[in-house]
Amino acid sequence: MIAVTVDDEVLMLEMLTDAVAASREIAEVHDFTNGEDTLEWMKTHGADVAFLDINLRGIGGIELAKEIHRLQPECGIIFCTGYEEYALQAFGVQALGYLLKPVTEEAVQKEIDHVLELKGVKPMLKVQCFGEFEVFGRGKPLHFKRRKTKELLALLVDRRGSGLTNPEICAILWEDDAKYNTTAYLNNLFSDLRSTLEENGIPDVLVKNGNTYAVNVKMIDCDYYRYLRGQYMEQCREEYMSQYSWAETTNGIIASESRR
Repeated sequence: MIAVTVDDEVLMLEMLTDAVAASREIAEVHDFTNGEDTLEWMKTHGADVAFLDINLRGIGGIELAKEIHRLQPECGIIFCTGYEEYALQAFGVQALGYLLKPVTEEAVQKEIDHVLELKGVKPMLKVQCFGEFEVFGRGKPLHFKRRKTKELLALLVDRRGSGLTNPEICAILWEDDAKYNTTAYLNNLFSDLRSTLEENGIPDVLVKNGNTYAVNVKMIDCDYYRYLRGQYMEQCREEYMSQYSWAETTNGIIASESRR
């Protein structure tokens, strides 16, 4: 999801933006200190949800919400303010939520979940590739029965939707280790992966097409994927999937590109 945050108080804007960016569902956050710049940006860019301070100088939050709905009717509006008396007025412009300052990550996540529920959008898997590979579902780390299951998912994420056959997967994960290089053991890993994803409400990540397996990249919010789209992040300076030796190829490509 793409989010917009608007507040004319810089400190409050930073706190709000950080809370929104921490959400497992948010891929991009664009922050503004006034309504005029917000509307100018939204004339040429799309947003799924907008977090607006009501008591803005210039174009007020209520008027800004009306203009956003005019430009992008599907954009969900969440108002953020320190004044409870604005609540009724806020919902009068079809706002989906209302947060009192100072906002918290937990409160923001609840509002985002509400927006997703109303839009019928499926939850996404959040994946961290820079540093050690980590996986999150519904804001919490996913735990697999087998350590190798996590590595299997990391490999599929690394391939970005390209399919791999069982022999190709075995050759990468175990190389010449005949003890584990079996289809039966790999099937156990896939079973563990499927059940863990289903238990966390994200069953559509794994895709089987004929004799190949891949991930549905549209269901994954991944720092590596965002990096490839040109969204620079400080954490991208860390080594890519540092715990996996087979990730050295991708890590080398990233390193060479960063030196250009």
